[in-house]
Amino acid sequence: MINNNGISVGIGDFKVCRVPETLVTYALGSCVGICLLDSTAGVAGLSHIMLPDSTAGSSGAASPMKFADSALPMMIKQMEMMGASRARMKAKIAGGATMFLVANDKFNIGERNVAAVKRVLMENRIPIIAEDTGLNYGRTQMFYTDTGVMEIRSATKGVRTF
Repeated sequence: MINNNGISVGIGDFKVCRVPETLVTYALGSCVGICLLDSTAGVAGLSHIMLPDSTAGSSGAASPMKFADSALPMMIKQMEMMGASRARMKAKIAGGATMFLVANDKFNIGERNVAAVKRVLMENRIPIIAEDTGLNYGRTQMFYTDTGVMEIRSATKGVRTF
């Protein structure tokens, strides 16, 4: 969906586009938004993952785009089909907040999501050049593909750019 704020990426989804489109995702709490850009090819993507691992538990018929370990490889492949090179891709990530008090780290989905995203990016040799993760507040993430700027908006922190 394209609106005046750009191409909207829903929860558990990703979108790939050509520069100069703007990508936006809302409601990043424990979820993580991953911006990828190959500026040479002019190809970008934004993924909004909900959970770290598609193989844990009984995900059943859940969409692979909800999980860090399956969504990111899918998005990378789609970007490569549009002419991007994994060797030129750079990442910016946001989200992974602890939205509720948790009894132990096993239940800290935000932290686990960030760790899973970092692991998948490292496995694909894609460097993270900026991040705004953790803490305890929600975020809206805008990705201006023409400049590579990731803008984070939040009720408590205002607007920041990375």
